[in-house]
Amino acid sequence: MHKDPRFSGIFLNLDRGSATPPSLWQKIVGGVVMVGVFVLALTFSVALFAVVLTVGAVAWGYLWWKTRAVRKAMREQMEARMAEPGMRAGGAGTAPRARGLIIEGEVIREVKVEEPPSADSRH
Repeated sequence: MHKDPRFSGIFLNLDRGSATPPSLWQKIVGGVVMVGVFVLALTFSVALFAVVLTVGAVAWGYLWWKTRAVRKAMREQMEARMAEPGMRAGGAGTAPRARGLIIEGEVIREVKVEEPPSADSRH
């Protein structure tokens, strides 16, 4: 493998640890810089949230305004269909009214079944 002599010293300093631990002054400056970066990031995130919220509200208002005629026509059509004779709430089309109790889409109705005369009853 070919080693380029220009880059041979790049990784030499990574093996050695720091000769001296950071001083109190370095720790204080590092803490202040860290707090400053956090405050700056928080400021930008709040500003970005405000911009996204504003753009979303404007887009919702625009769509609401542009669809008002369609919503009005749908409401009038629904009221006209409900005013038709034979329509009932929740019904579809002009289906005849079912008799009985409807529970979750199942129709329960009582039907009188006439039993055929049995052989015992003829005597």
